[in-house]
Amino acid sequence: MSNPEFDAIVIGGGPGGSTAATVLADGGRRVLLLEKEVFPRFHIGESLLPYNRALFEELGVWPELAAAAFPRKCGAQFHLGNGSLATRFVFREGRFTRFPEAIQVERATFDHILLKHARQRGADAREGWTVRRFVSRPGGVGIEAINPANEIQQFDAKFLVDASGRGNLTGNQEGLRETHPRLRKLAVFGHFTGVRRDAGEHAGDTVITRLENQWFWLIPVSAAKTSVGLVMDQAEFNAQGGAPAAAFARGLAASPPMQARMAEAKPVGELQVTSDFSYRNRRFVGPRLVRVGDAAGFMDPIFSAGVYLAMWSGRLAARAILQSLARGDDGARRFAAYERRVRRGMSFYWQMVERFYTTPFMEIFMNPRDNLSLPAAVNAILAGELEGNWNLRWRLWIFFVLIKLQARWPLVPRLRFDASAETEPPPPTT
Repeated sequence: MSNPEFDAIVIGGGPGGSTAATVLADGGRRVLLLEKEVFPRFHIGESLLPYNRALFEELGVWPELAAAAFPRKCGAQFHLGNGSLATRFVFREGRFTRFPEAIQVERATFDHILLKHARQRGADAREGWTVRRFVSRPGGVGIEAINPANEIQQFDAKFLVDASGRGNLTGNQEGLRETHPRLRKLAVFGHFTGVRRDAGEHAGDTVITRLENQWFWLIPVSAAKTSVGLVMDQAEFNAQGGAPAAAFARGLAASPPMQARMAEAKPVGELQVTSDFSYRNRRFVGPRLVRVGDAAGFMDPIFSAGVYLAMWSGRLAARAILQSLARGDDGARRFAAYERRVRRGMSFYWQMVERFYTTPFMEIFMNPRDNLSLPAAVNAILAGELEGNWNLRWRLWIFFVLIKLQARWPLVPRLRFDASAETEPPPPTT
């Protein structure tokens, strides 16, 4: 392919795509971003991590986000659905956590700010364009897209960034998607007014309420609105008739603390359903192609890592492309290094998510003991510390070992999830 029109094409204008496009445009490159929706548009994934702040500042978008006055997030709360136990992680108290707080966002506003910022930095960002397929060519890539007038157009570039999210355009085209066999979940969710929040700085916390086989999230996204969702097995949802409102109501009925928080809540629009949780592509890269965010892999949102992973990987991908353009090569070695780094970073959260649905994990997690600074290590992971040093990694390894031991011997009190349960103390030692 000779003389491609663009240095890079980015598929998708969400946080990962906007980040990649901004970094590439700041590097003086010709960037085309194609987004199928017209912003602002509704989206979930509203809880961010403290480590997002460094990315916002690097992109130069923090002043615009600060002006939007999103709620502050100083910590995350985890509750049992029967109200018998709770714990709170405060980010500024984490020994290994470098950033003390985050923000909660309404994604319609947040994503629009990021996309407009990419356009202001010089990216050719077009909305209402649906990319149908891509093709590898000598010296570059080509895509076929449908414009808002329903006309087919083709574009060429030296590199392609797939930030198509869970649409997973290039991964699906190549048959790379692998769904996690034990995490076939879905979420019933919506925005509500009148949800009871805690007082003071706790008001901005993400609140996770864990039932036996389900969990709720509460995320304040504005002064009035709260995002509330119920995550459950897809098979259970289907077996109960597949009615979102009924499933949501059954979840509330099983949790008195959730009933109290939602006693005066009023929905803003209809409840929605999203499925296909937790998958990874077998490859994150290809010839002159790199996948970022959910187009590389999507995991259950329990630890709110989605937006940060998308922006973090979008920045890494853009940097690899800039270096490859400067060297005039195909980027294969840099893309291989990118894949290793992103897989390693994602593995922290995959391990946490896989264990979250086990009772021994919850027993250890909900009863933190300040031995060896293990809670501080978990705090750092929850804040977004993807590439912690050895001091963090060995503590995380011990944390997982304790979970295995808890499955056989009660190191901390056993838990029960039924509505009337009290925590069961461990047997006396002799």
